[in-house]
Amino acid sequence: MVVSGAGFFLNNEMDDFSIKPGVPNMFGAVGGEANSIKPGKRMLSSMTPTIVLKSGKPFIIVGTPGGTTIPTSVFQSIVNVVDFKLNPNLAVNLPKFHHQWLPESVLVERGFPETAIKELEKKGYQFERVSQIGRTEMIVMDEDGGAIAVADGRGDDSVAVE
Repeated sequence: MVVSGAGFFLNNEMDDFSIKPGVPNMFGAVGGEANSIKPGKRMLSSMTPTIVLKSGKPFIIVGTPGGTTIPTSVFQSIVNVVDFKLNPNLAVNLPKFHHQWLPESVLVERGFPETAIKELEKKGYQFERVSQIGRTEMIVMDEDGGAIAVADGRGDDSVAVE
């Protein structure tokens, strides 16, 4: 549903409330009384539209759908560009992982390095292989003021930059 005259979609944020405290939602996150449904109340949300500044100017604009996996998908994509100096396409499309305390397993996408998984299993971590974590979209501003836009290959997304 689009807000008339405003140009944005309404999100299904009611799903972010705890329907019943102590019962896991579809992402395995266990909600408590503090996030229960009440009139006029705001829900806990993982939405993380992010702008990273460099020298006070926008450098990275990034976001993704994915419920509780949103913060880790956004974080990994930013770290891949800022710390590992990867190009934006690779930064977004590398296999991702996600851990949220409960349930006690680490989600990993196909292609995640098996050597890393095996080493962490020795330390007691449990893994669950999943087909997809998030669907990150990213814009990185280059040194000349141009924009490099990336659509995640996990979906049927596309980008257009003018």
